[in-house]
Amino acid sequence: MKHEKNNKKNNNKIGQRPKPPINPGSLIWLFLIFLAVYYFLNVFRGPKPINISYTEFKQEVTEGNVEEITVKGEKIRGTFFEKRRKVADKAKQDTVSSKHFVTIRPSFEDTELMKLLEKNNVKINAESTDENAWLQTALLLLLPWILIIGYFIYVRRKMQGQMQGMMGGMFNVGKSKAKRFRKSSGDVTYDDVAGLENAKRDLREIVEYLKEPEKFAALGANIPKGVLLMGAPGTGKTLLARATAGEANVTFYSISGSEFIEMFVGVGASRVRDMFENAKKEAPAIIFIDEIDSIGRARGTGLGGGHDEREQTLNQILSEMDGFAPHESVIVMAATNRPDVLDPALTRPGRFDRQITLERPQKKARQKILQIHMREVPLADDIDVEKLASRTVGFSGADLQNLVNEAALLAGRKQKKKVDMEDFDEARDKILLGHEREDMINEDEREAIAYHEAGHALMAKLLPGADPLKKVTIIPRGRSLGATEQMPEEDRYNLNRSYLLNRIAIALGGRSAEKVVFGEMTTGAENDLKQVTHLARRMVCNWGMSEKLGPVSFRQGEEHLFLGREMTQAKDFSEHTARIIDEEIQKIIQDMENKTVKMLKENRDNLDALANALLEHETLEDEQIERLLDLDSKAKEADHEKSKRDVPAEN
Repeated sequence: MKHEKNNKKNNNKIGQRPKPPINPGSLIWLFLIFLAVYYFLNVFRGPKPINISYTEFKQEVTEGNVEEITVKGEKIRGTFFEKRRKVADKAKQDTVSSKHFVTIRPSFEDTELMKLLEKNNVKINAESTDENAWLQTALLLLLPWILIIGYFIYVRRKMQGQMQGMMGGMFNVGKSKAKRFRKSSGDVTYDDVAGLENAKRDLREIVEYLKEPEKFAALGANIPKGVLLMGAPGTGKTLLARATAGEANVTFYSISGSEFIEMFVGVGASRVRDMFENAKKEAPAIIFIDEIDSIGRARGTGLGGGHDEREQTLNQILSEMDGFAPHESVIVMAATNRPDVLDPALTRPGRFDRQITLERPQKKARQKILQIHMREVPLADDIDVEKLASRTVGFSGADLQNLVNEAALLAGRKQKKKVDMEDFDEARDKILLGHEREDMINEDEREAIAYHEAGHALMAKLLPGADPLKKVTIIPRGRSLGATEQMPEEDRYNLNRSYLLNRIAIALGGRSAEKVVFGEMTTGAENDLKQVTHLARRMVCNWGMSEKLGPVSFRQGEEHLFLGREMTQAKDFSEHTARIIDEEIQKIIQDMENKTVKMLKENRDNLDALANALLEHETLEDEQIERLLDLDSKAKEADHEKSKRDVPAEN
């Protein structure tokens, strides 16, 4: 019951910092701002009066031009019935005009003044002489200097803070920079994390341990001290760590690995010690270190340099994780997309001994993620979340969140009240292909682009087992002048050789269409050739799909598991083998191009029809392409001709 009361009193949720105390420096600045406002109000209040002599003042009163006066000691301020022009500089003959005036009464007594004022019905006001006038004058004179001195004090303190950080001084330089989030039972939990069921299943026993450590201790079980979350960027590593803390209702410390590193050796290790000490005081707790590869790289390999500060910080983390007592319920979670560069001492049993891989979400998971991000978005009736999930193959959780946000922004620009399917389709094209460009393309280039995309689309329709065609467009987007979109019916994890050859043929369809129609090639196939060369090389070197080389793997550049980039490595085969590899790659691509050219020549009518439709409409959906092409009848005629040839001749 006591634990529940403490939670009720604590209104700070995970993800919200406690309100910081009021900074005294802020109060000083507020006081200086108040003085500045007071200064300007006193100096610049009201319109500026003109100075007139006492004789001129009496003359104006006699002529009936004075409406009202205010007497304060020997100073008389007043207003005319209308603006008066008075000579301000006789040498230049410059004149000024004002309705207000000021004059000084002589020190001797003027008994006629009161009678003169009463005679001309002048309204008379009197103010007492301010005994503290000297104090106001002093403040008005000193205020600019106070502001200047205050500014220099502020700058000096900021410079002192920076110097302390550089010199490793005593003022909290060794304190942890981890963000502390309080316990709360109403924040992010596993219900807010769609997909990742396998990862959540592995983490639930850690949640149970943090809630009831005694149950596991009675059985002699030791919970893992560290959990390493590995996955591609945007797959939800940080969100899953926060959800684990929210599910267990424990204090959550979050810090990036780069925040430990400073210019001088020892600061990072000091921050590690301070962070672990704070977490142990508030156990049960979770420490989350994001991008741990920035400090956890393998020592002595030269990766990331031989920085002593990084190595000492890593050593301190390893030491702290070894120092956990059985009764200290502190779990260290870390995230990285570079597990290959981590030091083996981090990943051994007893440290980060539980390693969880977060994959990109599958179709059902993408559907749930979209539904979570759509909760606050007003949706139109035509929204089909299942269809949208099927059209976002390869999207991570962050990509799906960005998709929903882009669709909402597009709907807002169009002054819509709800977000419809058209907005989501446009947002998806924008993310994958880029913004629409308003390039002025001449008719010849436009025709070449249309035949290029028509070649891709027609090959996607002709080849059996290819991914279904969804859209073809010749609208320039991003760096591309057109695009052909294929959408797999389901997520693929194992690809056969015929499917890969079809992908190469489809990619070469644009270049082949240019050769068939125009008899020459353009630069528009640059990206296509890059893709087919990369795919053919992997078929030969990685997947053993070359009959000449056989089932052998030849490493020339290993692709990173999560980042999708190749890392430079020394090749482990001879120059003779390298020549054979190049020949096999060239043979695969050349054979597919010959096949593509032949098929496009046989279906020239469909190619022309598709290109002309693109020139007219610019974008074609799958249903329009199906109505436009007459592939079924041609296939039936081909089968009929083949059956006639197979029938033996009668004697």
